[in-house]
Amino acid sequence: MDRSAFSFAFQPIVHAPSGRVWSHEALIRGPAGEPAGRVLSGLDEQALHRLDTTGRGRAIDLAVRLGLQGRLNLNFLPRSLGEDDGVLEAMFLAAQRHGLPLERLVLEVTESEAIGDLAGFAQRMRRVRALGLQLAIDDFGAGHCGLNLLAEFQPDLLKLDMALLRGIERSGPRQAIVRAVLGACLDLGIEAVAEGVETPEEYRWLAGEGVELFQGYLFGRPGFEALPAPRLPHMPA
Repeated sequence: MDRSAFSFAFQPIVHAPSGRVWSHEALIRGPAGEPAGRVLSGLDEQALHRLDTTGRGRAIDLAVRLGLQGRLNLNFLPRSLGEDDGVLEAMFLAAQRHGLPLERLVLEVTESEAIGDLAGFAQRMRRVRALGLQLAIDDFGAGHCGLNLLAEFQPDLLKLDMALLRGIERSGPRQAIVRAVLGACLDLGIEAVAEGVETPEEYRWLAGEGVELFQGYLFGRPGFEALPAPRLPHMPA
């Protein structure tokens, strides 16, 4: 895939108690900021694999040129790993070139991408973690493997799906589910991230349950080829 055919936007993940950026997530965009769907639509499996193999190195190059100081969250397709860590080579080379420790890289995979072979997925993720990378399960609650996935593999971070958190301050069932997931995270030593948070009321409820890491429009929109500063909303009374 032509490198000029895509670029990245970056969205902050904020540590609310300190008001500081904990990480920035790299999000695929077109060369003029076009949404990810437009970039990825029409790509066959081979092209997607090439993009998945080379894109992380490109994201690191751009983020460091923009002045990245903290962590960087990078999305990936677990099936691209197979049994060969060579698909991570471009990422390793980019990190080495910029003096970026691997401990500051967080690889994200969506819950739905783990379905089908949970044991095999867990084995591949443990190999990646052994290389010094942190791992996150994205969109947790959007798929249907959920707790079975956590039983096989415990990531460093669990990103709660935005649909599960929407209007949570007025939904008893959502609150019960999220409290249960947060309890499991606490017991398993997993950091929870609330993603897609858009309202002060959602933020207030989640912060009251002990969530410290937030991502969403309330804290900062993705910036095309930019590292946006975070916004910390006032807690409503």
